[in-house]
Amino acid sequence: MSIFEIIILGILQGLTEFLPVSSSGHLVIAQYILDMEYSGNTIEILFHIGTLGSVLFIFFDDIKNIFISYDKNAKLLFYIFIASLPGVVVGLTFKSQIELYFDNLIYVGFSLCFTALFLVISSKTKIKHSKHTILSSIVIGSAQAVAILPGISRSGMTISFALLLGFSPKESARFSFLLSIPIITGAGLVGLISNNSLKIFPTELVVLAVFTSFLTGVVALKFLLRILEYGKFYIFGIYCLFIGLVIIIIL
Repeated sequence: MSIFEIIILGILQGLTEFLPVSSSGHLVIAQYILDMEYSGNTIEILFHIGTLGSVLFIFFDDIKNIFISYDKNAKLLFYIFIASLPGVVVGLTFKSQIELYFDNLIYVGFSLCFTALFLVISSKTKIKHSKHTILSSIVIGSAQAVAILPGISRSGMTISFALLLGFSPKESARFSFLLSIPIITGAGLVGLISNNSLKIFPTELVVLAVFTSFLTGVVALKFLLRILEYGKFYIFGIYCLFIGLVIIIIL
């Protein structure tokens, strides 16, 4: 894989991992348009390391406070654990079936339209000052599990369902991205265990892949938090709908 391809895919991964537009869907599209092929798990592991660093960087204070004031935040950790379970179960149970959809560009187009629907609907929801419960965690976690499929955004689905449950935009984003830590970490660990080609990956390409996805991930997170603050979450829905329809009609 060339330096140019790593930079392009790293930027795509960093931006779309956190913006509610589906990173997996955009990687499938990029490979099709640019006629790229990347060594699956190997480069994906590196991108996961970079984007994980982005979350830890942006939400460092929240993470620090959770462990400093563990007694006060034990429930939050419990709810994150509960919300992580559906994704783990679906990912491990249907891994081989899910991988088949990564070669289906038309499916990605319809999935982006599906994502767009929830992004638009949830942006019109009124805040009810909801509190996290086991039920809300299961609902948000199930939304995350659906997003394992390419074209369905993890951040888009989890934030959308949190908004639909009445959480504020700020808390919806906070819970969504704290929830992303175990799922991104788990995906990276599974990749490391099942893939040995990382050992022969050139050091400079490893650094480039991690740094590119980290830097663009930080930019994407800050941008998304600002958009949520201004109540413009629906613009991502318009984007997903447009890209989805272009894929279905043209490609």
